[in-house]
Amino acid sequence: MTVLKSFSLEGKVALVTGGAGKYGRQIVQALAEAGAITYFTSSRKDQLLQLEESFRETGHEVKALYMDQGIEATVLAARDQLEEAEGRIDILINNAVARTMKNGWAESSERFAESMNVNATGLFVVTRAFGDRMAARQSGSIINIGSMYGMVGPDVTMYEGLGTRVNPDYFFNKAGMINFTRFTASQYGSSNVRCNCISPGGYWTPQAAESFVERYEQRTLLGRMANDTDLKGVIVFLASDASKYITAANIPVDGGYTAK
Repeated sequence: MTVLKSFSLEGKVALVTGGAGKYGRQIVQALAEAGAITYFTSSRKDQLLQLEESFRETGHEVKALYMDQGIEATVLAARDQLEEAEGRIDILINNAVARTMKNGWAESSERFAESMNVNATGLFVVTRAFGDRMAARQSGSIINIGSMYGMVGPDVTMYEGLGTRVNPDYFFNKAGMINFTRFTASQYGSSNVRCNCISPGGYWTPQAAESFVERYEQRTLLGRMANDTDLKGVIVFLASDASKYITAANIPVDGGYTAK
């Protein structure tokens, strides 16, 4: 196999949780463009067909499954539905995240617990449900979508004057995801199932405050925020045989933010 062919995902079956979100869309597109039979999950049960159509309009034939990461029964149902349709799963991207906390340190403990149910317990449930099936087939790649905020604390000066609150559950969950990646890699390594983590930086949107963008760009080595293609290459790399001897790694994709 040539090195370029090792990046191909032709014939592989991939699932992206939370595939309709800001990072989810480019992850789904990357997998489909690399040849994978691509599915994504959404908790918006009544919008699955609409979401599929939104991808189709950009030239990507992908399929949507209903799943609420905070409800284990829906996770198992999505797994069974995918297996019934395709007979296997080769690639799992844990991208879904719930932003339940809005009021920073003053938020209610109930909101923190709600976040844990989806972003910690739910992550475990999804990874085990699909990972065990990969292990039974002795093959697979699991990719967790973390955050640079799982690696560093917040720089509150970037948010001054914007009315934005930095919420502790996100930092807690994304830091835990990095070490959960290592645990999962250990759990499944003997079954030839790999698990790695990507820690993206901030993603530019038209809604971002100009002052925030300027402050953020000053903090990065590359001088810009992430765009709608910046995750595609590393996703295909970690999903494919090009990275078949890499597991338990965390790769920052943050323009150098965490290097300063």
